[in-house]
Amino acid sequence: FFFFKQKTAYEISACLVGSEMCIRDRYQRRVHGEKLRMENQLKKIGWIGTGVMGKSLCLHLLKAGYSLSVYNRTQSKADELIQQGATFQSPQEIAASCDVVFLMMGFPDDLKQTIYGNSGDNQGIINHLREGTFVVDHSTSSPALAEQIYNDLKSRGVSSIDAPVSGGDVGARNGTLAIMCGGEEKAFEAVRPILEKYGKNIGLMGAAGAGQNTKLTNQIVIASTLHGVVEGLIFAYKSGLNLE
Repeated sequence: FFFFKQKTAYEISACLVGSEMCIRDRYQRRVHGEKLRMENQLKKIGWIGTGVMGKSLCLHLLKAGYSLSVYNRTQSKADELIQQGATFQSPQEIAASCDVVFLMMGFPDDLKQTIYGNSGDNQGIINHLREGTFVVDHSTSSPALAEQIYNDLKSRGVSSIDAPVSGGDVGARNGTLAIMCGGEEKAFEAVRPILEKYGKNIGLMGAAGAGQNTKLTNQIVIASTLHGVVEGLIFAYKSGLNLE
């Protein structure tokens, strides 16, 4: 109190601003240091599903220097990645050996089978993931399935992020995808440096399932827009307007 009594309002203001900037700088350095630490720890990556988009995203990771293990049901679709330095392994081997496991399935049933396997067998990756592993699902799936996977993996000490993407194969090749994530903030921040290798607009939308809900919202908006454009063109045509 005595210190502030001896200062002018301008000096007090400058002192408080300086303190705030110092605290903010410390916080930013701590966050940056934590991100670097996690990025250095999460160097061994597994990728299941190397189709048109998956292959392009894997190429970005290889270029960034990550150790990459891949799997695809049609092994020939992973040939280019293997030539670039990736290792072809089974989903079970990937789950057991990698720090982060990425999934990019065509349909929810494929995703469910990859995670859980068939009834009575031990082939699902959930049975092989190590505690402390991160799972990032880039498939476009259902929010309910995303929540189920999150809860089941969490009970085994595995962090899960549902992270559908938007931008198509062009965005995948150019590394400019939008990535809509759902899950815990700590897990999101841990894998974010990896996502930044091929994503441009990356956001944590909420808890588990929020990424899938955001993707559904995106698709509804796109579909509604397309429908409106088509209806407008039909109306114009029937009205005798020149569509050219």
